[in-house]
Amino acid sequence: MTASANDFPVSLQTRFPNLTARTSADVPAFNIPAAEAIALLTHLRDECGFDLLVDLTAIDWAPGASPRYTVVYHLLSTARAEYVRLASDCLGGEEPTMPTATGVWPAADWHERECFDLMGVKFTGHPDLRRILMWDGYPYHPLRQEFPLAGRPTELPDEEIAEFSGVKVIPAPMAGGPFVAQPDGSVITSSGRGPRALDQAWNEKKEKPAG
Repeated sequence: MTASANDFPVSLQTRFPNLTARTSADVPAFNIPAAEAIALLTHLRDECGFDLLVDLTAIDWAPGASPRYTVVYHLLSTARAEYVRLASDCLGGEEPTMPTATGVWPAADWHERECFDLMGVKFTGHPDLRRILMWDGYPYHPLRQEFPLAGRPTELPDEEIAEFSGVKVIPAPMAGGPFVAQPDGSVITSSGRGPRALDQAWNEKKEKPAG
């Protein structure tokens, strides 16, 4: 079957009663419980012609939010040039988990590793869930809401380099942003204000405009 995107609200709701529509400004989008995510992804591939996993990412709604993390899937039907977006709230709160989609799309392997590395979502059943950008043993997840834009000081991953240089990985000297890491490792924030509130990067000769 190759059901059109126009048929989704009816056909998918019949097959998956817990499916709900998700606000979207572009493509059809739905919310699905984590326990049913893999079944829905498989149905969309096998019965609806969505043969390509374009992207898999996650949203961190902020510390204390419930649910805190939501995994988002973007699928494409290459035959019809139609997209669909799925969102599934992670189980586990501050230790988020989601079933792996590698059994549906092998390409989910690297997507899920990136999501694990940067957001800390653990994909149960993944065949090789390890970091893909940061080094093994890195203690943070850089895309979480509480992580400073400039980073945090950490031990260098290479012991020989650390011994030779005598330094750690230090925060970047960034200006601006809602979180700004200082050279001593401390962090100042804009107390809920926008990123421009701490902008110190204006270095042109003319005066920086207000607001």
